[in-house]
Amino acid sequence: MSLQTDTIAAISTPTGPGAIGILRLSGPEAVPIAEKCFKSLGGKGLREHRPRELVYGDLLDSGGQPIDRVLCAYSLGPSSYTGEDTAEFQCHGSPMVLSLGLEALFAAGARQAGAGEFTRRAFLHGRLDLAQAEAVGDLLEAQSREGARHAAGQLAGALSRKIGGIYSALVDVMAHFHAVLDYPDEDIDPFRLEELDRTLSDQEGELNALLSTCGRGKLLREGVPCAIVGRPNAGKSSLLNAMLGWDRAIVTDIPGTTRDTVEERCELGGVPLRLIDTAGLRDTDDPVEKLGVERSRKAMEEAGLILVLIDASQPAEEEDFALLQEAMALAPTILVWSKGDLPPAPIPVVNMELPATVTVSAKAEDLDELCQAISCAFPQDLRRDYGQILTNARQEEAASRARGAVRQARGALASGVTPDALLTDVEEALQALGELTGQSVREDVTDRIFSKFCVGK
Repeated sequence: MSLQTDTIAAISTPTGPGAIGILRLSGPEAVPIAEKCFKSLGGKGLREHRPRELVYGDLLDSGGQPIDRVLCAYSLGPSSYTGEDTAEFQCHGSPMVLSLGLEALFAAGARQAGAGEFTRRAFLHGRLDLAQAEAVGDLLEAQSREGARHAAGQLAGALSRKIGGIYSALVDVMAHFHAVLDYPDEDIDPFRLEELDRTLSDQEGELNALLSTCGRGKLLREGVPCAIVGRPNAGKSSLLNAMLGWDRAIVTDIPGTTRDTVEERCELGGVPLRLIDTAGLRDTDDPVEKLGVERSRKAMEEAGLILVLIDASQPAEEEDFALLQEAMALAPTILVWSKGDLPPAPIPVVNMELPATVTVSAKAEDLDELCQAISCAFPQDLRRDYGQILTNARQEEAASRARGAVRQARGALASGVTPDALLTDVEEALQALGELTGQSVREDVTDRIFSKFCVGK
């Protein structure tokens, strides 16, 4: 992959007014271009200050007129985020100020950065490997504390080190075989078959463990699909609004108000959730409501957690517990007695083992019991091995190919194939592992990865 040698610039903060707005430059002319657009209030030029030192002064337009009073700093490659010379302006967060500043940088010789181009340059200059670069994207998109923690761990190199251990063990196998084959006159111990099989078995086990994390990675990125189900008027939409902290769903006393599924994300009990408010489950002749009921049942079938609501202020009916039993057969389930702020109706005795049970008052936003129950439903599943999990389909596919190649090598060994013939399988495994970190990845793959980033990152 070729390194680009031009200088790029972009606004690196979200659109819209804000307290601070950042303009970023990277490339061989980053510092000279920044100097053309900046006048220090201290009288010294930008490069007369130390790298990474914040300098107070004016951001200038292409005609030399002040746009804003800003802080400016520069860094020299390779000790920068991108591995190139960089510069950054910290401005007031006015969209007009940032637009005028960007125009001045373009006029001074920079070009508009593409999506993810700063991080792509960091990857190309060896400042980040591909797994770490993807972690930057995960961190930008994180919608829960656990998701952010895992992305931060991956950015710090936790996944790369895990992959590196497997890669290194397989390289040792390759190196030893090549030494024996290429230097037959040297006193090099040949591999014993038992030792080779043990090494390959260990690495297959490591890859199995790595691939077992894919489900957790998906849940961290997308949230646990959590279906909120119950009969009409059980309080499902009120609970959804309380869990979100804002009124997302329409709430009325009229049964059947919710006709379709409503989805939103939140975090409760330390677990990222993709909440799905469903239509009330009942027999109906209304074709629109019937379609909503069908979608509710589909949401239950695809859920990773089901909250079954029963109105605690009304006598529970047989169909409530039939729904509860159906839910328990599909996914981890919590029985939620809703409307806990109202006088309770007698709770019937039922001949079935109940799941975790809580009482909530969505009106009072009293969700402590529910938070605890959700946390217990996923005790440590999402809160361990920070950064050491696979978080997307590309990583899963590459790791799966590496495992398949190692398995094939073990099978060939067991069937009596000569050890030197196993090198092809080991090389295939190394190729796949290299794609995880970017050591052997194709350029079209990196194009697709970085195109998902925002401009300015």
